Amino acid sequence: MKQVTEALFALQDPAYRAFHARLIPGVAWERVIGVRVPALRRYAAAFAKTPQAAEFLRELPHDYYEENNLHALLLMRRKDFDAVLSALETFLPQVDNWATCDLLRPACFAAHKEELLPPVRRWLASPHPYTVRFGIEMLMTHYLQTDFSPEYPAWVAAVQSEHYYVRMMQAWYFATALAWRWQETLPYLTERRLSPWVHTKTIQKAVESYRISPQQKQQLKALRAAGKAG
Repeated sequence: MKQVTEALFALQDPAYRAFHARLIPGVAWERVIGVRVPALRRYAAAFAKTPQAAEFLRELPHDYYEENNLHALLLMRRKDFDAVLSALETFLPQVDNWATCDLLRPACFAAHKEELLPPVRRWLASPHPYTVRFGIEMLMTHYLQTDFSPEYPAWVAAVQSEHYYVRMMQAWYFATALAWRWQETLPYLTERRLSPWVHTKTIQKAVESYRISPQQKQQLKALRAAGKAG
């Protein structure tokens, strides 16, 4: 929609564009307007109240990176679980970078955890890397602190991908799982159930985490040293 594009360009910050475009490889420079996230959130909050918001959500694909981010912010505000799931089926294949993927956290999912699990399994099996990343992120967001099951980290470990941003999300998941579910998660490292790259990156991220105790970090560092020696 031309009006939306014009509104986003009115919020453009050229310095931020030059900085942020370098952080989202795979997104062409000319597709980045350069809108800071707080400004985009304020615009989304106002735009969501207009009839044009529903029309915008039907217009895919979008031309600009910020239009995809606006799409994600609008979906996050929706309260109808089934409607959000339906919208995600068309939107997730359009996501082409980690930032848009990680921005997308629908609020209504917190109240529908049981119904969310079948879609999560489907997302994890997708050939589209950012759909897989989104599925792992939903497991990390909704099923670690509460509603945890030992099968969920097994689902994440079973994902086979050479895509950098999928493997990074796997490592992020397991590093976070160590903070909340140490006993259940540690065997994935001691028994080397993860790919070597994800194993190493998980330890790195966990050692850098303030949620992991000094004693736990020493144990992880010993595992890392043993791996190098082997």
